[in-house]
Amino acid sequence: MAWRSHGNTNVELVEKLTKNGLINSPLVAEAMKKVDRGNYVIDRQDAYRDCPQSIGYKATISAPHMHAHATENLLQFLQPGMRVLDVGSGSGYLCGVLHHLVSPDGDEKQGKVVGIDHIPQLVDMSIANLRKDGLKVNADADSKILMVCGDGRKGYPQEAPYNAIHVGAAAPMLPQELVDQLATPGRMFIPVDDEEGWGGQSIWQVDKDAEGNVNKQRLFGVQ
Repeated sequence: MAWRSHGNTNVELVEKLTKNGLINSPLVAEAMKKVDRGNYVIDRQDAYRDCPQSIGYKATISAPHMHAHATENLLQFLQPGMRVLDVGSGSGYLCGVLHHLVSPDGDEKQGKVVGIDHIPQLVDMSIANLRKDGLKVNADADSKILMVCGDGRKGYPQEAPYNAIHVGAAAPMLPQELVDQLATPGRMFIPVDDEEGWGGQSIWQVDKDAEGNVNKQRLFGVQ
């Protein structure tokens, strides 16, 4: 259904994703409508196609339906006032979406989004993109978004624990340091290389309950 979800504008893209059953939550749809994907890609004319796109430095921005899947999976841990870590934050798009969920306008409960990427140029790009989209980031007054450069596999313990952790790039195995930085309760959405070594990946949901017990569930396979 993804190929039917291309739009000519950001709103049209989100509405088609919703019509085609790729977005089910009105909260996710509204947050995605507030973040113009055209501000986070290199080739703006293809910004509203439901497919991955290069953002330079051998990195890509995921297809919109994948961002929708991840956000809906984490939604119960993206309530106002909660804290989120986005590993492999790239051009900053998903950090913008997550921000509108955990720090909604007019709500006294304001959360925090931390994005981490190992490519310094992408971190700089993401800061500029978020500001272009009207959001406050890093040193801006009243900012609720922090973009940092570092090894995302090690998380960002300075702002932990996180109610939700999203990982954008596949890991060869589940990073224990990210599990340790989950709040109790908390959830992580992460692609992990399949053990068979055939080059495939699977999306895993990792839940930590209120007592600190960890449960791992394979959700689906991806290329």
